[in-house]
Amino acid sequence: MTNPIRPTDDQARDMARGLIQNARFAALSYQDPNHQAPMISRIACVPSPASQLLSLVSDLSHHTVALDADPRCALLLGEPGDKGDPLTHPRLSLQGRASFVRHQDPNHAALAAHYLSLYPKAKLYIGFGDFRILSFATERAFLNGGFGKAYTLTPQDLH
Repeated sequence: MTNPIRPTDDQARDMARGLIQNARFAALSYQDPNHQAPMISRIACVPSPASQLLSLVSDLSHHTVALDADPRCALLLGEPGDKGDPLTHPRLSLQGRASFVRHQDPNHAALAAHYLSLYPKAKLYIGFGDFRILSFATERAFLNGGFGKAYTLTPQDLH
């Protein structure tokens, strides 16, 4: 086999959708504008009602400043289980763009309520003026379902 990528099937789509629906944190990769190099942060996230991912970020965070300058980013979802080889556990890499929803945006209240339904403790700071909702629009996805189970997915595969 010269190409390890399998044809995308319903099992791969379901696995990817499950990783998104169960995501409560992710590794966020972005371009560091100060050093012209990639950087990674761990963020809290939730699936949006539109099958995208949302996060709550502060204007003071390094990744928010970087995403304002260049919205291209990537997310890694999925964590190894308590047992076994970490490489046998499914993970999903998403490439896309970040956009922000500020308090005055008409969609903010509904998205904030949705976020709080999954992260109620965020009620302590979601109303702060420097916090905004990050919405991640997926452009490409790569699923590794374990050894020998690699797939490329489209945004449509994730809905």
